[in-house]
Amino acid sequence: MMDRRTHLAGLAAFAAAVLPARQVKALEKIMEEQHPQYGLISQIIAQPGQRAALAAILTESTEPVPGNFAYLVGEDAGNPDALWVVELWADKAAHAASLALPQVKAAIAKGRPLIAGFGTRAEFKPVANAAA
Repeated sequence: MMDRRTHLAGLAAFAAAVLPARQVKALEKIMEEQHPQYGLISQIIAQPGQRAALAAILTESTEPVPGNFAYLVGEDAGNPDALWVVELWADKAAHAASLALPQVKAAIAKGRPLIAGFGTRAEFKPVANAAA
């Protein structure tokens, strides 16, 4: 089993590859202070030339979502139409409940026409090791 420090280092390295430095710092702080129990990393492929528009939709809401500690969107360095989304949640139920919120439903409806498909998706449980 991977210890918390190693897990955090791996997540930080992945995040650094696809997210701006300020978002990586925020992610590291959340992992250390909030101890989320559920995470998602997913790749979304935009329609050709629509990545910026899709990113704007995914990041336009500033309303807090209960149980969400982080929702970070980054551009894929190797694919001009791809985005990566990193999410940290209190638990899987909080993520599921978010899908029923009006602002989330509206963002999904607005963004759906700009999505060509989905790439890699991984669910994970952040390691909570008190020894970190």
